[in-house]
Amino acid sequence: MFLAEDEAGLYLQATTTAVWAPRGQTPVVRAHPGRELVHFYGTLNLHTGQEIVMRSTEMNAQVTAQYLERILGAFPGVNILLLWDRAPWHSGQPIRDVLAANPRLEIMLFPVAAPELNPQEHVWKAARRAVSHNHTMSRLPELADKFESYLQSNAFESPLLDRYGFNAIRPMFK
Repeated sequence: MFLAEDEAGLYLQATTTAVWAPRGQTPVVRAHPGRELVHFYGTLNLHTGQEIVMRSTEMNAQVTAQYLERILGAFPGVNILLLWDRAPWHSGQPIRDVLAANPRLEIMLFPVAAPELNPQEHVWKAARRAVSHNHTMSRLPELADKFESYLQSNAFESPLLDRYGFNAIRPMFK
């Protein structure tokens, strides 16, 4: 099983993209005064395009280790290669403990400063475009629910495996 993982933060403040307004009437965009934030861990199954997602109030090695356990539970008995970046919360004793206890989970790191290689980044971009750009919601939990629902109810294509020739040899891994 090939998976790509990343994290994202979601604020209540809407990001604006193209906005239509009558000529001469600049639209008013309300700014949320707080910095309330929810984090999302997201993992893209590169075979099916399905997403595993978890919300968190913080990101650290302990929470990341709990998320790795969730990934392992989603694919019982299956060997997993997890691709992720070099975020500081991707290391530490809790991560080493999960990896030691689960030899079927291997981690491969993306190169430094190369987010464009991570297919999960494209998932975040699609979810933001669909949910959090130009939104009018007034409560973060409502926005987070909609964001999570979008992630779980859509499949996201990634050309990563094709680009590196894996799909040509995939039958050998069944």
